[in-house]
Amino acid sequence: MLDRYWFGDAQRVSQEAPVPVVDVDHQEDRPGGAANTALNIVSLGAACTLIGVVGNDDAGQALEARLTAAGVECDFLRADDWATIVKLRIVSQQQQLLRADFEAPLPATLAGALQDKLAAHLAAAQVLVLQDYDKGAIAQPEALIQAAAQAAVPVVVDPKHKPLDRYAGAAILKPNIHEFAAAVGQPTGHADLIARGEQLARDAALEALVVTQGGKGMTVIGPEGELRHIPARPVDVFDVTGAGDTAAAALAVTRALGWAPADCAEVANTASGLAVSRSGTVAITGPELAQALGGGGASRAGVLSRGQLATAVARARQAGERIVFTNGCFDILHAGHVAYLEEAKALGHRLLVAVNDDDSVTRLKGPGRPVNPLDRRLKVLAGLAAVDWVVGFSEDTPEPLLTQLTPDILVKGGDYGPDEVVGAAIVQGYGGTVQVLSLVDDCSTTAIVERIAGTD
Repeated sequence: MLDRYWFGDAQRVSQEAPVPVVDVDHQEDRPGGAANTALNIVSLGAACTLIGVVGNDDAGQALEARLTAAGVECDFLRADDWATIVKLRIVSQQQQLLRADFEAPLPATLAGALQDKLAAHLAAAQVLVLQDYDKGAIAQPEALIQAAAQAAVPVVVDPKHKPLDRYAGAAILKPNIHEFAAAVGQPTGHADLIARGEQLARDAALEALVVTQGGKGMTVIGPEGELRHIPARPVDVFDVTGAGDTAAAALAVTRALGWAPADCAEVANTASGLAVSRSGTVAITGPELAQALGGGGASRAGVLSRGQLATAVARARQAGERIVFTNGCFDILHAGHVAYLEEAKALGHRLLVAVNDDDSVTRLKGPGRPVNPLDRRLKVLAGLAAVDWVVGFSEDTPEPLLTQLTPDILVKGGDYGPDEVVGAAIVQGYGGTVQVLSLVDDCSTTAIVERIAGTD
């Protein structure tokens, strides 16, 4: 669909009828419907191929031009005797005064051709998104979901008025509360919503059901019951147009990354909250979503992925903060570690601790190590007041992380010179500094392990 906007001032009333006269001064065309979902996907940083039907007309050409310019790969079926759907909105003083829809039923013969197009793309796909607006393009969702299943591609569905069991086998099904109630009956309360959703998820073999409820947030339900309820973000709602498309895009990108459905919905909830605070159909960018999820970006602390860490470091640096980096196994955290990390934090504003994963600890320390697995070591370190960010790494040295993040100061504890620290040449090469800090006497993880084992 093409969302077309006419903007202008409305300062008088027509003499022909009691309606405002809008002096249109400019026009905007924006991708709408499934095209808006595709635009949001690429705006979040993923690659997207959009399959759909457009007319062989100016509106179809305008739609493809805008999508292609944004990075969406368009594989459109062009219909000669059918016009591209256009939704025209007349807006004045940031208020929508009128919407006019230009659309006709889609010829039934085109749905099968779209399925053939899908077959050509599934082998390279990580997720299939079905944006069903009941316009005829997704007349047989069962066939599309079956084709995706045969290619081992998970499916995210944003449904409309079809019976929800027609989307059986989807990974994530995202109805709004009205679509959900139309399919399974109006819930009498939250517990009843969970019970009805659980039954639907089980009957339709869904990985999860995400029921969007506007100002009440989202509820994620699996075959065994509620997975999570996510309250709506406190935002000023300006325009709900396209919020569902944005949520579907966020669900798809995070599901393609292998995230759990409840975590996908957390991101989708934040993305749709950003969308409703804007006017018209908009694409939410990766950086602004990351900032919203991080509560401001650089202030986000704890265990981060490499991608999250890169964003946090970049924002901290923009704020003029000095980044201190240290690394190690930290197998059994002891007083020497704590004192050393506190001393390291005092050298800058943010302390980043990189931790060897389990396999690299074994390679460095030998059989029987680590005593504590990586997730526990990360969690303990993240709980220290001196530590801002913790990240795991699988390499034997932290050099790839140093190259990626370029911290201001590299810190190690021990009795060797700064030039002997692993990664020192990298840090000094881009103008950073290397410091060696003292360790607390009689504190050693190896010694502790030996005492426990009775070999000391």
